[in-house]
Amino acid sequence: MEGPPANDCCSICHGNFNVPCQANCSHWFCGNCIMLVWHHGSTFHPCKCPLCRRQITLLVPGEASLRERHNSAVAEILEKVEKYNRYFGGQSNGLFQMLLSSIYIFSPIDIIPEAILGIVGLLDDLLIVLVCFLHVAAIYRSVLYYRHGGS
Repeated sequence: MEGPPANDCCSICHGNFNVPCQANCSHWFCGNCIMLVWHHGSTFHPCKCPLCRRQITLLVPGEASLRERHNSAVAEILEKVEKYNRYFGGQSNGLFQMLLSSIYIFSPIDIIPEAILGIVGLLDDLLIVLVCFLHVAAIYRSVLYYRHGGS
């Protein structure tokens, strides 16, 4: 991605772009301006585009900004943008996501997906794990019974 159009300006500060970043809705903003918009609201939720009001889940810096990474001010803004993208860019690497992923290693069967019903969808996975655990426990009890003189 090259950068914003030459005759365009940031719709937040109405000035020339400083560390231009393109949102997932295709609008361009200064990196620092869009970070200020995000910090003005709740930092636990992605900010909304000031132009179209769509949630911004990804900010992509322009190529010129990436080439200026050696500048400390630009590097600080790019670090904030990367942090924003980690939070809201769809890369779920949190503890809860790792727990959900580990369930699929042990039980790849998913009757009710979590993507549709959230935590309720997790209950069917836990039920399958419980049934498997009870089955293994029953096998273990029968092995112990026959090992200790059962008929």
